[in-house]
Amino acid sequence: MDLAARIEAELRERLEAAVDFVCLEALVARRRARGLPPLESGSPRDRAEYEVSVRAFLCHLEASVGRDLAPGQAARVEAAGRAAADDAARLVAVQIALARELPDYWQRFEAGRSSFSVEAALASGRERRGLLGRLFRRR
Repeated sequence: MDLAARIEAELRERLEAAVDFVCLEALVARRRARGLPPLESGSPRDRAEYEVSVRAFLCHLEASVGRDLAPGQAARVEAAGRAAADDAARLVAVQIALARELPDYWQRFEAGRSSFSVEAALASGRERRGLLGRLFRRR
């Protein structure tokens, strides 16, 4: 493995761990505040809730961290996103590219973390499911 691949693998691993921590911490705090039972690792519903929060957080980071990029930086970040296989991979690839481009990426990540609302993310996820349910006549 060459140095560039090692750096990317380390960035990916660190980013995934940080996103996991942020999203799980937010979900646990939300459940405690509402008096709900803790997350269960085998629960499909809990897994879906977690996945919605991860996707929403990565979208939030893309908008907040990726703001005010120089044109060259923006082009490299956009190219990294286009090279991804699907939308989930694109969201991660964009964050890796941002981490490589921005010396203050982790400070921006923390600022994005503090402005992220898991409540809003889950509410918007429920609205989408509600709309799809209505379209397919499910309740």
